[in-house]
Amino acid sequence: MTFLPRCGHCPACATDGLTPCEPGSAANTAGTLLSGAIRLTRDGQPVHHHLGISGFASHAVVDRRSVVPVDSDVPPSVAALLGCAVLTGGGAVLNVGRPRPGQRVIVVGLGGVGLAAVLTALAHPDVRVVGVDQRTDKLHTARTLGAHEAYTPDQAVDANLKAQVVIEAAGHPDALATAIQLTAPGGRTITVGLPPPDARLTVSPLGLVAEGRSLIGSYLGSAVPARDIPRFVDLWRSGRLPVEQLVSSTITLDELNEGLDRLADGAAVRQLITLPG
Repeated sequence: MTFLPRCGHCPACATDGLTPCEPGSAANTAGTLLSGAIRLTRDGQPVHHHLGISGFASHAVVDRRSVVPVDSDVPPSVAALLGCAVLTGGGAVLNVGRPRPGQRVIVVGLGGVGLAAVLTALAHPDVRVVGVDQRTDKLHTARTLGAHEAYTPDQAVDANLKAQVVIEAAGHPDALATAIQLTAPGGRTITVGLPPPDARLTVSPLGLVAEGRSLIGSYLGSAVPARDIPRFVDLWRSGRLPVEQLVSSTITLDELNEGLDRLADGAAVRQLITLPG
């Protein structure tokens, strides 16, 4: 399941993933399925669909455009990771960053989305991957997953580290400022984080123009789920995208609130919810 359906017919869908589907975004805001319908009730009252999925349950009613079929050889524990973190972080690498051999990729913010970007960048031949985060435990995790280097933001800036592709996945303006600072001339800063609506950032336009750098927003990794999830499955099958390594713990549905607390505290990467039976 993916949290943003694509109708396939609106002007936004014609951008091939660059912008979110307009009807899909409107349905998510309204709490309905893409059709505009509400198919959930409790005590006779309608229950809105959270992002068209309402997946924290043993069963879900979704629009067919909110799901992408995968082959039976893909375990549920792998498929569950592909619809959000991998689409967003990995999609930013595949669809926007598009690193070439010999280039460096820096990922700022090493939560589930950022580490998915790290894994996807590592799947590219002859690409050096660097992780940046405030938390030393996240730096350790990035190294464990295969990142060639890992630094705090201050360390990366002090070392004058630069990369042709820099992905910000923390959802904080300070992280985006760091990502911009680490972008090499001619490079791309790609931001996939979602900061609060009132967050603000000061940027020097001259630096972007004089060095030919690009600042690009990428919602859901500029992904088209029906196109990109099969690409990630192929990378997983080949052994180049071990997404299972993103799972920091497995919990039950009854433990959901505690799991969300761990996520908010930055103590978890990705937690799988197991259901009875």
